[in-house]
Amino acid sequence: MVSTFPNPSSVDLSRIRLSIRSLQPQLIEWRRRLHQQPELGFQEKLTAEFVSQKLQEWGIEHQTGIAQTGIVASIKGKKLPTDAINPVSTDSPLATEKVLAIRADMDALPIQELNEVPYKSQHDGVMHACGHDGHTAIALGTAYYLQQHCQDFSGTVKIIFQPAEESPGGAKPMIEAGVLKNPDVDAIIGLHLWNNLPLGTVGVRSGALMAAVECFNCKILGKGGHGALPHQTVDSVVVAAQIVNALQTIVARNVNPIDSAVVTVGELHAGSKRNVIADTARMSATVRYFNPNFKGFFHQRVEQIIAGICQSQGAKYDLDYWSLYPPVINDVKMAELVRSVAEEVVETPVGIVPECQTMAAEDMSFFLEEVPGCYFFLGSANPEKDLAYPHHHPRFDFDETALGMGVEIFVRCVEKFFS
Repeated sequence: MVSTFPNPSSVDLSRIRLSIRSLQPQLIEWRRRLHQQPELGFQEKLTAEFVSQKLQEWGIEHQTGIAQTGIVASIKGKKLPTDAINPVSTDSPLATEKVLAIRADMDALPIQELNEVPYKSQHDGVMHACGHDGHTAIALGTAYYLQQHCQDFSGTVKIIFQPAEESPGGAKPMIEAGVLKNPDVDAIIGLHLWNNLPLGTVGVRSGALMAAVECFNCKILGKGGHGALPHQTVDSVVVAAQIVNALQTIVARNVNPIDSAVVTVGELHAGSKRNVIADTARMSATVRYFNPNFKGFFHQRVEQIIAGICQSQGAKYDLDYWSLYPPVINDVKMAELVRSVAEEVVETPVGIVPECQTMAAEDMSFFLEEVPGCYFFLGSANPEKDLAYPHHHPRFDFDETALGMGVEIFVRCVEKFFS
């Protein structure tokens, strides 16, 4: 099948304004510096220092140390709002200055980088293998541009530099610290550089974009014994195997086929010798779904299945089940805003990818539970340059041309949102 996507080498960059194209070398420099000094969640001290240094250098008001290493910058537009030109009553929503937030995550992953590039990670065992260095560079570029062109928009832009997206999650602590308040945020946008899409494309849709993620650990408590005398035992391996198979019936038989869900047992450990029946087995799993109505459902069904099988086999169990992130649900109007802007920046119609859902998860979802917003994917893969390895791969890298495209989309979203 011939791909209908644009060829990265033929991407039209004339849609990016000259002032942002001229910023491209700086964006690359910032991104590569961040790439060389990756830091895990809530440990982003060097990253935060670099971001704060740049914001201070540009005269941008900001707060540091939010949720340990997070930063929030505020940029106030100087363009007269519509209600200042045409006065309205104080009861009108136009009488209140609007606030738009832009979110970027800063953390890296515990992965040893295998790329041999001049900007290779200098921190052993830690790597920006998901593009967060690019997200931070794009947010910095957006902050710089908006500060330099504050006369082109009215309202206030809050740029949120968030720690610990990969784990254990920095969005919720930042929200609890009040980043959406004083002034109150009306809407929020964010992007993810996406190597599942080629350079020159944008994945944007209303509704569910990314999945909720829930996790559980379970210990099966049986009765060990000799492999030749199974009748004297309660075989935890057999019980665990039945559970693993039965868990798949939740999606196959309890979930509407129109909905999407996944139950994956990624770890199963038991036993130490071939002729010994293990008395315990341990498993770890992840659960993914888009429909927010499933909250609590999988926990209930997982425990019902485990409890039923254990009871039938004479075993006991210890289950630890928790929710990590809710699904990423985009607001219809904000998704349309991003889509309309993206169409001005990338070639259409093939440049816009509406059906771009993924079972991957993102704690941007917590922001979207609080205020309407849109999270979208910015295509960053370029196989011609060997820049198409998947996210979380030790050779992940992306086409840095996407950095300027990201700034352009954010800036246009700001201008259009306030107009």
